[in-house]
Amino acid sequence: MTQPSSTEFSARQPAPTGFDSVYDELVWRGLVHQTTGDATLKELLDGPPVTFYVGFDPTAPSLHIGNLVQLLTARRIQDAGHRPLGLVGGSTGLIGDPKMSGERVLNTPETVAAWVERIRVQVEKYLDFAGDHPARIVNNLDWTAPMSAIEFLRDIGKHFRMGRMLSKDTVATRLASEEGLSFTEFSYQILQGMDYLELFRRYDCRLQTGGSDQWGNLVSGTELIRKVTGTEVHAMATPLITKADGTKFGKTESGTVWLDPSLTSAWAFYQFWMNADDRDVVGYLKVFSFRSRAEIEALAAATAERPHAREAQRALAADATTLVHGEAATAGVVAASTALFGRGELAAIDEVTLAAALGEAGVVTVEGEMPSVVHLLQRSGLASSLGEARRTIAEGGANVNNVRITDPDHVPSGSDLLHGAWLVLRRGKRSIAGVRVDA
Repeated sequence: MTQPSSTEFSARQPAPTGFDSVYDELVWRGLVHQTTGDATLKELLDGPPVTFYVGFDPTAPSLHIGNLVQLLTARRIQDAGHRPLGLVGGSTGLIGDPKMSGERVLNTPETVAAWVERIRVQVEKYLDFAGDHPARIVNNLDWTAPMSAIEFLRDIGKHFRMGRMLSKDTVATRLASEEGLSFTEFSYQILQGMDYLELFRRYDCRLQTGGSDQWGNLVSGTELIRKVTGTEVHAMATPLITKADGTKFGKTESGTVWLDPSLTSAWAFYQFWMNADDRDVVGYLKVFSFRSRAEIEALAAATAERPHAREAQRALAADATTLVHGEAATAGVVAASTALFGRGELAAIDEVTLAAALGEAGVVTVEGEMPSVVHLLQRSGLASSLGEARRTIAEGGANVNNVRITDPDHVPSGSDLLHGAWLVLRRGKRSIAGVRVDA
């Protein structure tokens, strides 16, 4: 697989962290949930450069913010002087890691191959392919595809014991379910173990990182290497990110928060972080930003003392959105956020950002003759009735494109339309909706 020469991310070097040891930093950031040995892993990471890997399966057309935990953890370890392998699972993506909820749908080889390329580009963005410890992208289809079924069973399968495989949480849960578990998904842990063995042989890879839900698969690789070669290698699992209110991290009312801007806009991505609970935001800063310990502790203090200012949320949203969408998109989103609530120029917002922002708030489409503002407020849902809309206008609480409306019968004109198609309605300080005018 062709290796990129550089990345956008590498141009934005993280600030000094305030830690002498990357392992100590990972612990402070809450990124060490389980290891094959804390003391030996610390010694490994504090020592000479070591090759490590993290894998991503193409089971969707994009990675999501849960995957960002692994990408940024890998970058932190690389910045400490180690060499990352970013594995994109062209073969394991054809199988799918067993889920608690039920059997995965097997995607076609053509679909998986296309998703491999999309995810490869995403992984490349967060690793540095230049310098003294350059990253490398690998695809496990390269060593799995040429292997026959007999070779797989004799050379790899013989080292796995059924009792150990059956005891793993997902396997045990699925076997006890009405649906059961197919042999296809049951074999996934053997394939992932083989990946680690192959990377150990090819690149002297000594560490695999992944989420805590992958722990069984991680140690299947360490055990396979020990049985085949007699060498002790390492695994480290990060915790699953949770939310204080009990809802699932990385989900919104509109669905998963993806890293692909065509699936989750920069606006929606930024707003996801802006809406972080005060109880969660400091933990998220540790994981999803490269701010130093001193900076994060200062933001934690600000959250405790001035929660209404949402300083930590603004820092988190800016940092995470810049990492994923870039500085220009983040600047556009920040400007749009300011302008939509009356503190900036709406005409300066590009149409893509404006459409995304209003799409999140709610959009009513107008065809034909333009209604009056009182009807627009009612149709957009900003007012529950025409009577309520009239009262809102009489009380000075209705704005069109940040201009206060005093006449309930006012009808916006074509010259009012932003980008020739949009109006921004606002009730009070915080409630907004969009109007899309179709010619």
